[in-house]
Amino acid sequence: MPTIAVDKAALFEALGQDYTTEQFDELCFDFGMQPADRTSSTHRPLVNGKQEPAQLKIEIPANRYDMLCFEGISLMLSIFLGKRTSPNYRLVAPPKGELQVINVDKETARIRPYVAGAVLRNIKFTKKSYESFIALQDKLHQNLARQRSLVAIGTHDLDTVQGPFSYEALPPEDINFVPLNQSRSMTGADMMKFYQEDRHLSRYLPIIRDSPVYPVIYDSKRTVCSLPPIINGNHSKITLDTRNVFVEMTATDQTKVEICINILVAMFSQHLEEPFTVEPVKIVSPHNHQSRESPDLTPRETQAEVSYINNCCGLSLTASDMCSLLKRMSYTASPSRASSDLIDVQVPPTRADVLHQADIMEDVAIAYGFNKLPRSFPSESGTIAQPLMINKLSDIVRLEAAMAGWSEVMPLILCSHDENFAWLNRKDDGQTAVRLANPKTAEYQVVRTTLLPGLLKTIRENKHHSVPMKIFEVSDVAFKDMKLERKSRNERHFAAAWYGKSSGFEVVHGLMDRIMLMLKSAFVTGEEGLSGKGVAEAAYWIDEVEDPSFFPSHAAAVHIRINGKEQIIGVFGILHPTVLEKFELRYPVSTLELNIEDRSVYHQVGSFA
Repeated sequence: MPTIAVDKAALFEALGQDYTTEQFDELCFDFGMQPADRTSSTHRPLVNGKQEPAQLKIEIPANRYDMLCFEGISLMLSIFLGKRTSPNYRLVAPPKGELQVINVDKETARIRPYVAGAVLRNIKFTKKSYESFIALQDKLHQNLARQRSLVAIGTHDLDTVQGPFSYEALPPEDINFVPLNQSRSMTGADMMKFYQEDRHLSRYLPIIRDSPVYPVIYDSKRTVCSLPPIINGNHSKITLDTRNVFVEMTATDQTKVEICINILVAMFSQHLEEPFTVEPVKIVSPHNHQSRESPDLTPRETQAEVSYINNCCGLSLTASDMCSLLKRMSYTASPSRASSDLIDVQVPPTRADVLHQADIMEDVAIAYGFNKLPRSFPSESGTIAQPLMINKLSDIVRLEAAMAGWSEVMPLILCSHDENFAWLNRKDDGQTAVRLANPKTAEYQVVRTTLLPGLLKTIRENKHHSVPMKIFEVSDVAFKDMKLERKSRNERHFAAAWYGKSSGFEVVHGLMDRIMLMLKSAFVTGEEGLSGKGVAEAAYWIDEVEDPSFFPSHAAAVHIRINGKEQIIGVFGILHPTVLEKFELRYPVSTLELNIEDRSVYHQVGSFA
């Protein structure tokens, strides 16, 4: 959880009263925060001959990005205590009526395609609020923006630059300006060399260093405002005397940039002459359909079920009661006209963490008081837990294999390309395996499409143990699937391997028969004693198959027929000597692999409940 240091006296002044240590700890716990540390009067350092004020260090919930600064903490606690009402964030027109404009060049799609902007006009900085403004940017960079890789924030004195602004992507040699707090002009390439030893900025250089173009923001006079995500220009740096702040953010993630711009301008709009007002910026980006006015401070409308919240919390609150509690958490809520079991909720633009009615339920519980919730288990649970069908089947197969005397192993899901294909005498058609774009080692190049490499490597690393070895695995493999949005899919497989002085083919065959029997599938020859629900319509058989991974004429495919539908779900056999040689195995190995995610396999899992 992020830890924020705040001035103790300033915070208590903002809250309208002084707190003892115990009282403030209780307030933090009630709100879901945790006091981390505090400085006493005897342990505060001297800065410029003056002793620093007492500090409070508070651990903020990881999802509350709106509380990463003094302004957010004091505002939320004041609303929680009922000493302030929820702010009404508004977009206002600039004095001259024309919005500032950022024109986005299509070349930026090669490096950082998204941009957002805003203007904080007539802001009044004090030394503390200025430091808080800089600190919030740093906290957002480190947390939500993932070390500036997703979002980079730039703030500028609007009175030193002139719009319209342009966001471009240029070769590093074509970019030339004086970086922040420097005295000489540098090109983009020069800056990479200059800052590579800088303790603070060197960590961000790899984000764009190897790119043929660097992102850069110019004003109308071609004055460089910033080179994101590295550094701003010295020409437009903000000071305590800055009255109008131009905020620009560039990003590789559209969602994150909208969250960051909303939080930054919302928190510091309270320092404006007209609090909680923000001047939007017009983004012109037709090439990627991102033209709009930024930011969007409109509250998000959603609904929550009264019964769901009551069941989860063990309460009997009315819709009106819940609406009153939500106001303490900075929501605007009212009973729904559509149903007595619903409440209409407006989520403030700073609460990007609210994704589901479960988040609203949590805030109702916080406002009500966790310590006041009934300690008995609710008579009706608001959640219903049950295993996924495929996980239930996996556990059944896993248990049966273990009871048959086989040992489970759990190798890694990544392997080398050769282990997955060449070493098994299989060819890669380029449309099967998911490959890593930038593998760090040759051992981890692809996501496995079969469980066999992991089993064989496990045997190889344990050859000093006695034989025979009987091991199995129930886990996922992955395949390319261009029909899906994510372009890949997982499949749950079961695989087993026998390693010993004899082939063990009959032992693997017996394990396969046991697994199929457990799945209530009868061998087509009709064994005696097999009867019961599902047997009549579920049957399996084996046919000889030629597979280059196995010894010729020593492999069989497993066929299954359920409700008249036939499907090949696996293969078993004695591995080819060349496969054993590649994996450095000196004794024969027989293997079995089944696809247990095929719906024809686990359609009857419910009968095992």
